[in-house]
Amino acid sequence: QVQLVQSGGGLVQAGGSLRLSCAASGRSFSFYIMAWFRQAPGKEREFVSAITWSGGAAIYADSVKGRFTIARDNAKNTVYLQMNSLKPEDTAVYYCAADSSTSFANARSRNYDYWGQGTQVTVSS
Repeated sequence: QVQLVQSGGGLVQAGGSLRLSCAASGRSFSFYIMAWFRQAPGKEREFVSAITWSGGAAIYADSVKGRFTIARDNAKNTVYLQMNSLKPEDTAVYYCAADSSTSFANARSRNYDYWGQGTQVTVSS
């Protein structure tokens, strides 16, 4: 069992930056693929980014590529999402997720095992 506790987020002006954190409880954090998703009001949840077990590779949604960076610190059982050049359309509730799969394939669309509680990010124009 893994519990994910998120922190960070808040209100920022367009062009600003925020960093989200997601701390995992329990052991074997390095065995999990970690990802970030977001859900804007009235919209379906969408994939943002995912990172492999060691942090050696990551993938991003086209809408955030070049602006967002995912990273993980396995010694601290934490995954981060650094968000730069934020736009009003980035406004959403952001969720971290963990998956115990041994394959990184379909990281954008798989059913993740565990989810964080969500944190609001609001970008004003």
